[in-house]
Amino acid sequence: MFSSSGGGRKPPPPQQEMVQVDRSDAASPFWRAPQRETPPPKKTTTRDSSLVVGASYSHADMLKFDSLNLSGASSRPRTPPSSTSTHAGRSSITSPPPKGPSTPPFKSYMSFLSNTNNDWNVNDDDHAEGMYGSYEEDDDGDDFGLPSLSNMKRRSRRKAQAQAAAQQSTPDPGILSPASDTFSSGSGLQGHARRYSNSADIAIERPESIYPMPKKSEGKILRPQYKDILRDPANALHLINHPSIPPNATPKEVDAVNSRITRINKFKKILQASTIPLSDLRSLAWSGVPEEVRAMTWQLLLSYLPTSSERRVATLERKRKEYLDGVRQAFERTASSTATSANSSGGKGRGLDEAIWHQISIDVPRTNPHIELYSYEATQRSLERILYVWAVRHPASGYVQGINDLVTPFWQVFLGTYITDPDIEKGMDPGQLPKAVLDAVEADSFWCLTKLLDGIQDHYIVAQPGIQRQVGALRDLTARIDAGLAKHLERESVEFIQFSFRWMNCLLMREISVKNTIRMWDTYMAEEQGFSEFHLYVCAAFLVKWSDKLVKMDFQEIMMFLQSLPTRNWTEKDIELLLSEAYIWQSLFKGSSAHLRGPESRSPSTNFTL
Repeated sequence: MFSSSGGGRKPPPPQQEMVQVDRSDAASPFWRAPQRETPPPKKTTTRDSSLVVGASYSHADMLKFDSLNLSGASSRPRTPPSSTSTHAGRSSITSPPPKGPSTPPFKSYMSFLSNTNNDWNVNDDDHAEGMYGSYEEDDDGDDFGLPSLSNMKRRSRRKAQAQAAAQQSTPDPGILSPASDTFSSGSGLQGHARRYSNSADIAIERPESIYPMPKKSEGKILRPQYKDILRDPANALHLINHPSIPPNATPKEVDAVNSRITRINKFKKILQASTIPLSDLRSLAWSGVPEEVRAMTWQLLLSYLPTSSERRVATLERKRKEYLDGVRQAFERTASSTATSANSSGGKGRGLDEAIWHQISIDVPRTNPHIELYSYEATQRSLERILYVWAVRHPASGYVQGINDLVTPFWQVFLGTYITDPDIEKGMDPGQLPKAVLDAVEADSFWCLTKLLDGIQDHYIVAQPGIQRQVGALRDLTARIDAGLAKHLERESVEFIQFSFRWMNCLLMREISVKNTIRMWDTYMAEEQGFSEFHLYVCAAFLVKWSDKLVKMDFQEIMMFLQSLPTRNWTEKDIELLLSEAYIWQSLFKGSSAHLRGPESRSPSTNFTL
């Protein structure tokens, strides 16, 4: 197990008795406050030295203190917060003020598309009010030779200073200076820029990132039983608590509580069997599934865990080890060749597939940028390893944009198994968790992602025929469900692939929140072909839901509306209603090709440029 924070400060002596740690006054020896050697020159505010970063522990007696590595010499990638408050890859464009009155410019559809996807952008206001500090560590990389971003930044600064001292000249206007992260003044642009060089650092082309630091009061608590859950997910069954009935509850509230208790008991009964019947598990009502067993049910329904309890522990240990060995094999040349290939042309000695790694390193920082959990370095490095290993193991498709979204529900569900607080999207740095927990979360996410993509891999091979086929089926299905909407879209020359390609590629994850996606995937898992077939009917119900508004819009309004749907405030009830409608359409049209095929069926456009 690695140390949870850097620095040379000795840990406080272990307390003799600790039943529960108060989040505001955590005294666990596992956590220590981040240490800064020198305060940043431009920082006017100071951070409390007792600030707890990440998770805290409710039971200290479960840890073996003699086995903890508290020396600070761990090679585990750190998660230092950046001192800057400007986000990577964003630039500010200045223009002279207009002369005289002017009318607002007409907002075209193409200009809207260039700015409509707010999920790719991070709001600077969300990271204000002292959420960041300055923290540097002298680490050389992680367990697999991946250089940490803090190390990469220091190398960049040192190289820039050396170049500036050697050249002693002013760069030409409009040319990107290697000694600066901004364009020269002659270009009129300022902002972060990626460096392209022959360095052996595999992360050299990624923009500098900012890692938030959670407040002390937002710390999460690791379950004391996490070691038992690591060994066998079935041990989480003992953590399920039956809800209590409020004293002044109405008859309706009493029925709701009793219904939930009944569902919990059904889950317990099935999951405690020596051989779990998957048909019975699929037939359960997935509304209000116990959070403690969601990960286990997903693993079972995806056939990642064996149904026999006798084989579960051995299989889980073997699969996790197989993934970690695969990671080492994928990155082993990087660790051995970094020193010798620093001067090689293009850094080819890295041992990585440069095209795949480059795209992954760009997409991962863009993944759910509005959620704090996915902005930490530990999270991003874990996702990078999952996506890269999957891509090199599946050369027929390789990595395709959108797969980075599909791994996040697994990663979030499996991580939540070990945390007491169900809301893990903020207030916790996963890098502070035990290494065994992160390794298990990463391995389980990889194998479940693999099982999921095995059923829809034709969505991501050349020309993506699976998506093309589903887009055509969605058009024909819409014509049968809502002929008026289908005819209006055709009159306005709206091609279904223009808006539904993303629905099929990312499984509606860009349209709804991750929490709602998890609830939707509960039902997908319970369906025999949930991701490959039932998703089509969910998309049809999703489109028809907006029919009354769409039939009153022209082409440009339709495209702008469908690219930015008002689903931000959707709750679990909205998702369940959508799933119910989709189930109705599936019952009516599945297996009925004559009904599914519209009277004027035509193949989707193959020459459409996305």
